[in-house]
Amino acid sequence: AINCAAHAGLIGYLTFKDQNDTREWLAISFKKVTCMVTPEEFEELKAVEHHKVITESRLDGAEVAIVFAPRKVWPPIMKTLKLWK
Repeated sequence: AINCAAHAGLIGYLTFKDQNDTREWLAISFKKVTCMVTPEEFEELKAVEHHKVITESRLDGAEVAIVFAPRKVWPPIMKTLKLWK
């Protein structure tokens, strides 16, 4: 889980670093949230704009995480997800 989060953070930055919301997030907020989701929620999250699915080569390319570009307004599904504990 820790490696997945680290990979997601780096890949998210590299993928979305040129977006205005990402630059603002880096300068002002830098808040991050990690959630645990069901397989059904994971599939639904793939429809959210500006995301990147993280895969793990040591698990035969299994999808292990998803990262989203920072934004001012988040889709409603985000408020239903459970925080990782």
